[in-house]
Formats: sequence, structure tokens, C-alpha cells
Amino acid sequence: MPDHDPSRDGEGGARGDSGTERDLERGKGLDSDGFIAREGSLGRVGAPFAPLVDDARQRVADTYGPRLHSVYLYGSVPRGTARPGRSDLDLLIALHPEGPIPGHDSTVPAEPSDADRAAAHALGAALDASYDVIDGAGILLYTAGRLLSGRERFDLGWFVACLCTPLDGEDLAARLPRYRPDSLLARETNGSLELRLPRWRRQNAAAGDPAERARLSRAYARHLVRTAFTLVMPRWGGWTSDLERSAEIFARYYPQRGDQLRAAAAVARVPVTDPAVLQEYADDLGPWLAAEYTRLHGRKSWPES
Repeated sequence: MPDHDPSRDGEGGARGDSGTERDLERGKGLDSDGFIAREGSLGRVGAPFAPLVDDARQRVADTYGPRLHSVYLYGSVPRGTARPGRSDLDLLIALHPEGPIPGHDSTVPAEPSDADRAAAHALGAALDASYDVIDGAGILLYTAGRLLSGRERFDLGWFVACLCTPLDGEDLAARLPRYRPDSLLARETNGSLELRLPRWRRQNAAAGDPAERARLSRAYARHLVRTAFTLVMPRWGGWTSDLERSAEIFARYYPQRGDQLRAAAAVARVPVTDPAVLQEYADDLGPWLAAEYTRLHGRKSWPES
């Protein structure tokens, strides 16, 4: 597939009629001052999910006790788009550190312990087993210090401030800045795709089980569509978490890759087991997207290891 010609930025268009164009321009997720508005709220949680959310709040508090700083919902449940029996529950938990760690560099916030992470895994499994309304539960676990640290200001900090809905405890967003959909945010959120690709290739080579290939296809597709959107986010001038809309916005600026992104958005919703799709993501779309990202926004200041 021919790659994007940089000299033609902005000349292509997403497929569809003028109605599609109007849909892409409607609701850019910004407040009146041009900052990204926090998406989601407890008021948007659908009635089928309300008992689950209340139980999750209590179980998190019981699990971590005084170590708990705060807990947040993110994803489709607080956005009000979750589908009973199809969507998962996503939680982010912030912990107080256990205390001074001998030999620990105080400039780098301490991480949760292995026991903390095991407890989170068990909690997610228990919630999933207890409620048919969800198809899985995922928990992100960090210390509050890391979420507030300078190196995470435009990555995890932005994630908490803009994409997470407070469920219990002090809202860390009050101690974080507001964020614009600019190149700095693009770089620091998704500017390390190239470092993931070798791992994807190793995982592809080892993925003999169809269920594992399906899991990988969904994870890769989600990451690629979100990265493709943030590639063009500063030019579009807004924020969305909707993957189909993200693909259409991307296609406006890179029509040569538009169908590929639309297909990836479909895989993010309904995963596939075809090894050729995994290879396409790791060896074609992924490398192209990583190179274009670096060209436009540079590399992430603190890339994941």
C-alpha cells in the first residue's frame, strides 16, 4: 500500500458524504477554554452496571485499606457506552507507598509490590466471576506519587485527569494541569510505538493458540488505532476515545492508510485469529505508524522499557 505523501497533508478526506464530515467535526471533547474535557462521569454509568460499580468500590477499599489513595473508573462504563455481557470493567487504583524503601532513589516514586499486584489480579478475577454484566475486569495499579510525577505528567497524569472518573478517595486531577490536544501530548502519550514492535513480533511467533491470537489482535488493534488518532490529534484539534471515529478522523489526513485503520478499529471490537493480521500490524502498519509519529512529534521523553 502506498505510504502517505507528506506534501499532501490535509488534502485527503475521510470517505463518505458531507454528513460524515459534519459528524467528525461535531463534539471535539474540549471545554470552553480549549482544554480536553474529562470524559465520563458516575452519572453516565448504566443501570445494569451500577451494582457492580458500588461493589467494586467497596472491594477495593477492603482489599487495600489505608494504603488506598483513590480509585477511578475508565473506559466504556463511565462513558455510558458499555454493553451488558460484552464490555469489561476498567479500574485504576492509586496507592499510598508503604513507606521509605531502603536504597530506593527518592526521585523515582516507589511502585506497588508484587503482593499489591497479586491482590489486584485476584480482585479483578473475583469481580468478573461475580457479575455476568461484564466480560472481564482489568485493573491498573500505581502509586499516587508516580501518577503525579513529572515524567508522567503528559502520560499517566493526563490519563487520570482526562480519561478517568473518580470513584473513591482524593481526585488526583485537582493536582494536575489541564491539557490541550497538542504535539507535546501526542508525543508523550504514544511516542514509543517503535519499542513495542519487537515484543509484538516475539509474541506473534509464539502465539499458536487461536485464543491467544485473538487476544493479541484486539490489543494490537486498539493500540494502533489510538496511536493513529493521536498522530493527527493536533491537526484535528480535539479528543475522542471512540475507535471507529478515531479511524475516520485519521483517514481524513492519511487516506492511503484509511481502510487499514478502519479494519483495525473493527478488529478492536471483534478480534480475529488470522496470523496474517498480527503480522500486518507488527511488520507493516506498526512500523509505518511509528516512523510517521517520530517524524511529526518526536520520541517520547520517558519511553516504556
